[in-house]
Amino acid sequence: MRSRPRASQRLLPGLDGSAEIPEKLYFKIGEVAELTGVQPYILRYWETQFTTLRPTKSPSGQRLYRRSDVVSVLHIKELLYEKRFTIAGARRHLSAEQGSFPPTVVDSVRLVKEELKNISSLLRRHSP
Repeated sequence: MRSRPRASQRLLPGLDGSAEIPEKLYFKIGEVAELTGVQPYILRYWETQFTTLRPTKSPSGQRLYRRSDVVSVLHIKELLYEKRFTIAGARRHLSAEQGSFPPTVVDSVRLVKEELKNISSLLRRHSP
């Protein structure tokens, strides 16, 4: 049974407008499982199979999904359960979709973050 969101949480439409995703920065794996109807062990398995699904982890090791990750889960679920893709076929389909769209903001931030780490390590090596 799906619990009701707090009155203070605004709901945003999901992938196809049917699922409502609360407007939050992060979701725990149990919340994502409840929102998407996918068991947590399947979500953990999908993380190993799909590069588009990479939740961050808290210092305690808890998976923290962003709204974009929840939308990715809904898209993967649609490909696997409704359109009956195999995992390999869904991976190919997602990579073809990514090739046709510009990189997302999250990808850009990850690239900038990596570059800043590289610059920081270079500065540490060459500082007296």
